[in-house]
Amino acid sequence: MAEYSASTIYPYDKRAIKKLDTLLNQEGIQHDKNLDYTMGLFDEEQNLVATGSCFGNTLRCLAVDSSHQGEGLMNIVVSNLIEHEYEMGRIDLFLYTKCEMAHRFSSMGFYEIARVDNKVVFMENRKTGFESYLQQLKEETAKNSLSASAKLQGAVIMNANPFTLGHQYLLKTAAKQCELLHVFIVSEDISLVPFSVREKLIREGSAQIQNLVYHTTGNYLISNATFPSYFLKDSDTVILAHAKLDVTIFIRIAQALNISVRFVGEEPFSHVTNLYNQIMNEQLEEHGLHCTIIPRLESAGTPVSASSARSALQNGNMELFKSLVPESTWHYFTSAEAEPVLEKIRASKNVIHY
Repeated sequence: MAEYSASTIYPYDKRAIKKLDTLLNQEGIQHDKNLDYTMGLFDEEQNLVATGSCFGNTLRCLAVDSSHQGEGLMNIVVSNLIEHEYEMGRIDLFLYTKCEMAHRFSSMGFYEIARVDNKVVFMENRKTGFESYLQQLKEETAKNSLSASAKLQGAVIMNANPFTLGHQYLLKTAAKQCELLHVFIVSEDISLVPFSVREKLIREGSAQIQNLVYHTTGNYLISNATFPSYFLKDSDTVILAHAKLDVTIFIRIAQALNISVRFVGEEPFSHVTNLYNQIMNEQLEEHGLHCTIIPRLESAGTPVSASSARSALQNGNMELFKSLVPESTWHYFTSAEAEPVLEKIRASKNVIHY
């Protein structure tokens, strides 16, 4: 067997990046822009023969030169990436691969969660990970006294960065149109307002609505595992692929919980969310589910948005901020507890959601 050396490929190493792009293109894999670690296997002549990358807790851009298939190089790549992830403290891992490659990763201890357009497979390293998540959702639902008799069930997924009057209006409006409303709170801590605060403000700001069930999205909905383009700018092609994957997973959740309608707020600002809503509307209808778009709440003729609220906080315009949020959100952001979050918002280069 030939000798190969493993090394990190850094973004500033133009020569190595060119080799990486060539290999990925040769193997029909798009070079994901959202990566935080990339490694490569090089032969004795410094030709790149295999590669793999990570973004958060996902493995992606996995490729082996077709002329080196059968040499066990993918096992070496995946082992290297897993070791890196473990060193970073990431235990629950996910990966993307082409459908024809899924069986290979199954032999490495990964299990399929969902696939999109018969082209991409999403997998994880826990055999019962997704099933355990579905069971958790069912148990959370059963705690609501209305769950046993609720025939029309809906869902809302929100980041609420931070929770505004617009979010509150969306929940109130959606809750009136169904007997039980599942509220999925984006739990990944990548927003300016941390998850613990966002969850607290969502619960406090909607406490008066009786037919809500709260859930966290974990790694399975609008997370960097399934939908990194929600958080970072990327090409429309990648955004659409991630949106399809995320909606495919939501459909499985909806089927498990008997959810028949998903409510979304009208989106006049975010390009990513607009594309997502287009894909969602198409895919839900194909599976007998419905998508209901609720017009945005307006303040002084302008749609209320979390971006506007963050901008007001960054600029110190507390009068404007107060007009955009419920009392509970206002109370938090005028307390000493909020100072670390406020400092982060003030220091941010861009508070406007892409």
